[in-house]
Amino acid sequence: MKIITFYLPQFHCIPENDEWWGKDFTEWVNVKKAKPLFEGHYQPRIPLDENYYDLSDPETMRWQVDLAKKYGVYGWCLYHYWFNGKLLLEKPVEHLLEDKTLDIHFCLSWANEPWTNGWVAEKAKVLIAQRYGHEKEWKEHFDYLLPFFKDERYIKVDGKPLLVLYKTDIIPNMNEMLDYYQMLAKSAGFPGISFAYQALYQNQLTMPDDSRFDFNIHYEPAYAIRDLTHQKHSTLRMIKRKVECFLNMHTKINIERVSMNTGLKFFDYEQVWETILKRNPVSDKCVPGAYVDWDNTPRRPTRGSIHKGASPEKFQKYLSKQIKRAKNVYHKDMIFMFAWNEWAEGGYLEPDEKFQYGYLEAIRDALEENSEFPKS
Repeated sequence: MKIITFYLPQFHCIPENDEWWGKDFTEWVNVKKAKPLFEGHYQPRIPLDENYYDLSDPETMRWQVDLAKKYGVYGWCLYHYWFNGKLLLEKPVEHLLEDKTLDIHFCLSWANEPWTNGWVAEKAKVLIAQRYGHEKEWKEHFDYLLPFFKDERYIKVDGKPLLVLYKTDIIPNMNEMLDYYQMLAKSAGFPGISFAYQALYQNQLTMPDDSRFDFNIHYEPAYAIRDLTHQKHSTLRMIKRKVECFLNMHTKINIERVSMNTGLKFFDYEQVWETILKRNPVSDKCVPGAYVDWDNTPRRPTRGSIHKGASPEKFQKYLSKQIKRAKNVYHKDMIFMFAWNEWAEGGYLEPDEKFQYGYLEAIRDALEENSEFPKS
């Protein structure tokens, strides 16, 4: 079973982040400033031995590769930031490409949303827009990706390099673009590209045409939260309407000033995982997902969501079940996991002060329990 973890490269300084967020900004800035918001709240998350690493240091990725291989992680899906020819946070993946001794499988997920200041602002301001262009721009993007596709470590499906697109419903002329990429890939000697999409679409009417895609990655815990809340929406809307009606009739209080909660959202870790395990694929394109934990209050201290009750023991139990379902229900040999190093969202496998190597050991044990630990 191929455990493929999403990998965030925002652990080194770039001029754009210095301009937008302050000098020497990296994801560690958010992680370090986090505070516990209630009794028992596990914040801040502290890396083991306070290893606030810098991805511009080549030895950091060597340490990460060694960890991944030791505990059975097959590979990484690294976020790729391309804005019509403008690259951001590209140093880690380019270093991975250049250093062939970093022996790990990998693929790219084009995080194709515009960057905004939505972490800190109610009304988000666009920091860098996303424009897609046409054949000239598509060719430029493909030419950048081609050396990665050619790398023997790059994850391929039936000889086709796997390219994940994060949010497809915002891409104009998407099918035309993907068809053009297919043509370029075949001209480069590949049988094509295996496209996957990752984002969740709450409104089924806005679902993109997925005819060009081989895979729909069940990106967790987003899919589980959608499943958990979908049936509640109509009831909650009805309750909200009745409350608003009552307040308007019997008080002079502006409904917008009535604080019904703190703005934080809470979910039970085990309930989220049980929801993941109840879902059946709707087509043979579906790829199962998994997640370690979730708490994005380091980024959104007043508007974040927190999954309560996570532990390596629970994670191992549920991951073991998902490995079985990947084989027997999804009929897939891979699971996409949130995440390798999403420290500011609580989803990371790297060792921390509280659990040490517990989550990595949980992956190893879940794989061994299912006779799926990769052979050296």
